[in-house]
Amino acid sequence: MKLLAQEKSHNHLPISMITGFLGSGKTTLLNQLLHQAEMQHTLVIVNEFGEIGIDHLLVKATTEEMMLLEGGCVCCSVRTDLVTTLEEAFHKRERQEIEFKQILVETTGLADPAPILRTLIDDPFISAHYRLETLVTTVDALYGEQQLDEYDESVKQAALAHHLILTKIDLVDVATLQALKQRLQSFNPTATIQEVNFQQDTLNAAKLFKTAHYNNQTEQLDVARWLNAETYIQHQQETPDDPDHAHDEHQPHRHDRYIKTFCIEHSEPLHWLTLERWIQQLTRLRGKDLLRVKGIAYTYETDLPVIIQGVQHVFQPPTTLDAWPSDERRSQIVFITRNIEKTIVERLLHTLIKSKTPIDVCQAALILIGQEHEFNE
Repeated sequence: MKLLAQEKSHNHLPISMITGFLGSGKTTLLNQLLHQAEMQHTLVIVNEFGEIGIDHLLVKATTEEMMLLEGGCVCCSVRTDLVTTLEEAFHKRERQEIEFKQILVETTGLADPAPILRTLIDDPFISAHYRLETLVTTVDALYGEQQLDEYDESVKQAALAHHLILTKIDLVDVATLQALKQRLQSFNPTATIQEVNFQQDTLNAAKLFKTAHYNNQTEQLDVARWLNAETYIQHQQETPDDPDHAHDEHQPHRHDRYIKTFCIEHSEPLHWLTLERWIQQLTRLRGKDLLRVKGIAYTYETDLPVIIQGVQHVFQPPTTLDAWPSDERRSQIVFITRNIEKTIVERLLHTLIKSKTPIDVCQAALILIGQEHEFNE
């Protein structure tokens, strides 16, 4: 195992995202946030200027691609792709052509957030200068249940969110709202759920976009807050894997019933080669279904905790923290998947731990292939 770099993303520019299905209130939320003092020195990236109503906030156009907004924000349109936009913005900031301390990306209503998150960790330049801070998802209280039933994008937007904002709450009764909240919590137990009537309520930008994932004194990840492993463990105890129910042909088709959230724990140190094989097999055989993976690993090769992060087929190069967050040393890795059960992931790891020959490693892969075949049937 080569010498790992230290985890230094505390010094990177934070990127937050606002996503949500068509008509769920993303634009209304964005416009409300742009009026707030906390949004000063924010670069707002949107798909096209014409898609959001920002004319009343416009001070002047600095270039064809950028608009200066009152309150100290700059709004930028994605004309090519997100990577190019972020690179150009960083270089303009370095040349002092624009000033910003954070970035807010507003996606389209049909956006799958997983490829966007994958882009942020896959591109070397982006991952060296930016870090994901918060993902905020708006959910239409009136049509949310229907959208979760019919659209996989809607489910992924909600499953990966740090904050779920329920809109149009004045159009539904208490029972409908409660049922939607319970459904969202069933596949995203760690998200903060907030109900909002935009005609009466104003959401605080500072509370939405400050995750407190970092310790300001040590400038290291606060692992307990960042990982939130205990919540996933408690959720798994309350809703254990039930493959028979998940594939019941009499159940209505609901995209969110395939979303699995769980935490894998291992108290003994792991060989780095075992971890690599585990991640490689997961990404090669089921990468499209790994919506988010993050965790801390306890290995033989280093006394320091190793940070692991990935989205779908892409994992960041592992980094280390300066010290363990507590006296207890163990691996804790959180998964958000599409139809990959915790038992399958654990079984794969334990099989690889025991593997002694290349044939053993190949045999372990059959665990994933068999489960995917079962799902497709």
